Amino acid sequence: MATHTTAVLELTKENFAASIDGHPFAVVDFWAPWCGPCRAFAPVFTAAAERHPEVLFAKVNTEVEQAIATQFHIRSIPTLMIFRDNIIVFAQAGALSGGAFDQVLESAKALDMEAVRREVSAQDNEARAASG
Repeated sequence: MATHTTAVLELTKENFAASIDGHPFAVVDFWAPWCGPCRAFAPVFTAAAERHPEVLFAKVNTEVEQAIATQFHIRSIPTLMIFRDNIIVFAQAGALSGGAFDQVLESAKALDMEAVRREVSAQDNEARAASG
């Protein structure tokens, strides 16, 4: 009999880059064990992970992985980030309802990543020109 494995990956500083880099679609929940809204959002996150097996769903415990939380400027939790092709396409603090989370996932899936890459490239060029 096959055992049911959780659809959510725990991220650490050791596995974060290897897990996110190169994954076409990843959703990361930044949370902490003492955070009530984080605990309330956890079943919504897990249920979405089970409905979307093609998407990487992962969690970062900000108490344990403070370096990751600092790197991504996490100021309040829960914070949800969606990465498409290593580009952050969504970042928002606060727990979402199941319906709102599904809408966010569908919007992120529908993004034209070529357009997003062009926009990121243009912003990078502007930043280089401004600092040059």
